[in-house]
Amino acid sequence: MEFTYGIDDRPGPASLLIFGLQWLAVSVPAILIIGKVVAGLQTDGSTIPYLQKLFLLIALVLLVQIYLGHKLPLVIGPATVLLIGILASLDQGFGAINASVAIGGLLLAVLAATGLFEYLKRLFTPRVIVVVLMLIAFTLAPVILNLITDGGGTVPATHTFLFALAFALALFLANGFLKGIWKSTLALWAIILGSLAYIALFGAVSLPPADTALLALPGSLLAPLAVPDIGVFAAFLICFLALAINDLGSIQSVGGLLAADAMDERVNRGVTVTGLGNALAGLTGVIGPVNFSLSPGVIAATGCASRFALVPAAVALGLMAASPLAIGYLGSIPGPVIGVVLTYVMAAQIAAGLMLGQESSAVGTFDEGLIIGIPLLLGTVVAFLPPAVAAGFPAMIRSLITNGFVVGIIAVLVLEHIVYRRRPQN
Repeated sequence: MEFTYGIDDRPGPASLLIFGLQWLAVSVPAILIIGKVVAGLQTDGSTIPYLQKLFLLIALVLLVQIYLGHKLPLVIGPATVLLIGILASLDQGFGAINASVAIGGLLLAVLAATGLFEYLKRLFTPRVIVVVLMLIAFTLAPVILNLITDGGGTVPATHTFLFALAFALALFLANGFLKGIWKSTLALWAIILGSLAYIALFGAVSLPPADTALLALPGSLLAPLAVPDIGVFAAFLICFLALAINDLGSIQSVGGLLAADAMDERVNRGVTVTGLGNALAGLTGVIGPVNFSLSPGVIAATGCASRFALVPAAVALGLMAASPLAIGYLGSIPGPVIGVVLTYVMAAQIAAGLMLGQESSAVGTFDEGLIIGIPLLLGTVVAFLPPAVAAGFPAMIRSLITNGFVVGIIAVLVLEHIVYRRRPQN
């Protein structure tokens, strides 16, 4: 495949701006969707400062990746898999969650920088990776359900649910008909048009206060830290293993598409920067970043493989982070719209898992089907555990046993490497 600009080519100012805006249109929805969900979990109502810090972190890590990390045209955003760990550990407080993210990110950076990550990669066979991709979507189903029935206390849940169904149908129809950059930026258009439709049907949404500053940084960039218990820390370590595989797959997919040289070095540097970015995320109290696998589609649609095309997008994200008013307007997107767009993103994640399973011939026998099916069903059931059941487990293991993603990953690793392990024939 031929591209107008190669990895290290520098487009002219006009082209750079156009390509940068296209990358920005891809980046913003992912940051908003996951960031708004996590910001809503904060007990101090600090949605705007939280999103400011998240936008700033993503901008910084993106620039470091472009110039010092993998040096590939790869967009980054909040790691969905860490959202699952956060949701399962809320009863421990954000101090313990922040510390777990910081330590997990630092360990990932050390493993990648020293080359030890190569040994962990052996655990993640194609079947395990299929489960990782699909389990993230399935275990976020309770969050999606809460979002699409959230009427803000003024709109009945039945009405928002019907709106979400109609909106989701329109979104998936658009995905089937649109091509090129329009399809790559569909999440952005869905957020804009979906919000306008919601306002037209149910009235105005909550906008930022009139006294919100146009330009200002968050009051405090550092977040509280607390010593996590063993259950929370273990759950986040498993989430970070999945994050690392996601990061690895994203880097390799773009590197393979562009036939990039020195891929082993790019992978090690890229995963190291991702780990350090997560360590910084823990210290600042936001969800950690990861390289996104949707980048090849954008590259193919635009014909631009230059890593420098992402620089304007990173700068724009940083400028947005410096404006509480801009972040406030972005954060006023209705919950049902966020829920539907998140459903669209997670459906794409499931599709990616199915494609990987087909390409790698991961399921050829009944037993191989069980290796994938049992963890998916088990993790989904655990994700829907009633709060009363979850509260009955000892505090030390609650974050592990009530985390559907963690339970599913442990199950697939046991099934793949112990129960149905293929033994060499004599």
